[in-house]
Amino acid sequence: MPNDPGPPPSLGPQEILDTYARDNPVLQAIAGRRSIRAFLPTPVDRTTIERILAVASRAASGSNTQPWKVHVVTGAARDRLTTDVLHAHHHEEDQHVREYEYYMTKWREPYLARRRKCGWGLYGILGIGRHEKERMHDQRGRNYLFFDAPVGMIFTIDRDVERGSWLDYGIFLANIMTAARGLGLETCAQAAFANFHRVIRRHLPIPDDEMVVCGMALGHPDPDAVVNRFDTEREPVAAFARFHET
Repeated sequence: MPNDPGPPPSLGPQEILDTYARDNPVLQAIAGRRSIRAFLPTPVDRTTIERILAVASRAASGSNTQPWKVHVVTGAARDRLTTDVLHAHHHEEDQHVREYEYYMTKWREPYLARRRKCGWGLYGILGIGRHEKERMHDQRGRNYLFFDAPVGMIFTIDRDVERGSWLDYGIFLANIMTAARGLGLETCAQAAFANFHRVIRRHLPIPDDEMVVCGMALGHPDPDAVVNRFDTEREPVAAFARFHET
């Protein structure tokens, strides 16, 4: 019997760009996206932010329900929020938990391997060893500074909507990330902010009937930051898609 060739190899971001997205700016904007974890202090004006959100709002949603709600924080408002959340991260982390399960409660393959590869890859490029728990904790804390981006966004959703609206929300978030790239900006989506929803409520007028979905950093990427060289692979189409033609 012939040897089992095993699963097809994963694709790096440049492979996807070169193979599937060349000569098409829309596909390039999607394929070239990555999570940026170091930003320049260069301001982003309100008109640009509104432009991104307006375009992103064209996301599909069931029966046009548009379940997304956004709080944009800049300047002093951003600084107050980040200071308070970062303090909670360092001094009372065990007292905070998000109001929904983002990850599976019992990890299994292939998800566990992907998660580990992502985490160790990020720490590795930063020179953080596997036993340097304090440095890991500090790096996670960079989330709560929006990675120094001048614009932070906190996203909320009504508690009584169902899973379909959460799916719609994901389309909206992806649109923001793509639209930002179209204007020379980058983003990092941050589920980590949902852990500190009680702290966030001290700063933003979020009603009790809404819950925090995630945060997002928006700004100009720091081209010299080592962490921004980190990227993740993707499974090839043959690994996750089945074509039924007859």
